[in-house]
Amino acid sequence: MKATALAHPIQGLVKYHGMRDDIERLPYHDSISVCTAPSHTKTTAEFSAEYDEDTFVVDGEELEGRGAERVDAVLEKVREKTDSDHAEQPVRLVSENDFQTNVGLGSSSSGFAAAAMALSEAAGIDADREEISTIARVGSASAARAVTGAFSQLYTGLNDEDCRSRRIETGLEDDLTTVVGLVPYHKETEDAHNEAADSHMFQARNAHIHGQIAEMRDALRNDDFDAAFSLAEHDSLSLAATTMTGPSGWVYWQPATLEIFNRVRKLRQEEDIPVYFSTDTGASVYVNTLEEHADRVESEVADCGVETMVWGVGGPAQILEDDAEQLF
Repeated sequence: MKATALAHPIQGLVKYHGMRDDIERLPYHDSISVCTAPSHTKTTAEFSAEYDEDTFVVDGEELEGRGAERVDAVLEKVREKTDSDHAEQPVRLVSENDFQTNVGLGSSSSGFAAAAMALSEAAGIDADREEISTIARVGSASAARAVTGAFSQLYTGLNDEDCRSRRIETGLEDDLTTVVGLVPYHKETEDAHNEAADSHMFQARNAHIHGQIAEMRDALRNDDFDAAFSLAEHDSLSLAATTMTGPSGWVYWQPATLEIFNRVRKLRQEEDIPVYFSTDTGASVYVNTLEEHADRVESEVADCGVETMVWGVGGPAQILEDDAEQLF
């Protein structure tokens, strides 16, 4: 059977860092994110006896090494959960991104979310998105939140019943506009997660993160843009402090990253524009504002000499029924 799925990448608002279990990818604490659109990953998966072995192709290149292992983890989770005999046949999975990857824009989240959705559908799994989020999680914990979409929270836990993503309903879905300042710079998020607990800042971050989660949920439920995105800005600085003080001294930010930070603060302080920056483990910057200010904010970000994109909020991962959408 064959199925095609589409998922949007996430922008971390209160980000997880480090994993207590790197097989099931169980994070130390909860995390909250928002999906960005129209940026997306599209994935087609097919189980067939005509294939000799499982193959995974992303943006035209066949995966090998660690990349293939992570997709295989999602595939094996699907095979564990299905009763369909045909899911034991070899699978071919082809995935394409419509945005630049490995620059801090969440491509692993949309990639594994789309893979989990397509593989689950092709394997005949009848499950809601919360359940499928537990499948996507073993590829990337952030992918769990890309499955449920929009504003979502991944709950920590030691099993699939507890460690899954759930949607947070908020009126900010209609208000948020994100200007992306693209700062190309290669990064290795998984390496940073692996050494997270070795930073002397790690315990300090864990001590305050639960309060931050509670404050973010409250801000979202009250449609409080300034409270939510000032928290997201602060969390970006907290995450960076932890990654920078790990054994490898990861420093992702580039001069353009810092210039965007300064421009955002200037707009906020001198022009009273509701605008806040956010970064994940990368140099690119999410600049969050309201639609009425998007043109002014984009102009200021572009003046930093970077490529810009203007995105809104993306919904949950979905199955594409039209055969014309299939990638092979």
